[in-house]
Amino acid sequence: MKGFFIAAALAGVALVSFEAGAQIAPKSVQFGVAAGAAIPQGDLADGVQTGFNGTVILGFQPTMIPLGVRIDGAYNQMGAKGGGGNAHFTSVTGNFVYKFPSVSVSPYLIGGAGYYNVAVTATGFGTISEGHFGWNAGGGISMPLSGFDTFIEARFNQVKVNGTNLNFIPITFGVMF
Repeated sequence: MKGFFIAAALAGVALVSFEAGAQIAPKSVQFGVAAGAAIPQGDLADGVQTGFNGTVILGFQPTMIPLGVRIDGAYNQMGAKGGGGNAHFTSVTGNFVYKFPSVSVSPYLIGGAGYYNVAVTATGFGTISEGHFGWNAGGGISMPLSGFDTFIEARFNQVKVNGTNLNFIPITFGVMF
């Protein structure tokens, strides 16, 4: 009987060791790319339609705490309703990322602020652009895979231009290495 308990204890230790080894350790520094739709909101939605987003990412995630930092460079373009031009937002933002502890699929919150270059192009008239301060907040879900992470994310972005709030929500799918 004593041998049964020792064998069961060893099997339990082996199972715990196997489970711990199977978990994927997070990387402290990650690079990533994301792409998706850019959906205009509020006053911006009156003049432009849904467009696209492309983002490059540099992330810093300490291994022992759930709060990390991300620097995002993003390009969002939305075509004018009726054609003849577009609005585009090129931004560099610093963001805090709070990941909820989880073994596999991890929800997270993200928010930050940065510089947004707002440009409007009208066919036959050229492009007008200005730089402004803006902010963003949202959330996502990440899933670690073998050697990289995937994520889906939505963030509300706001840039104030001449007293008008220009709001849009990029919904992106990305990969972090």
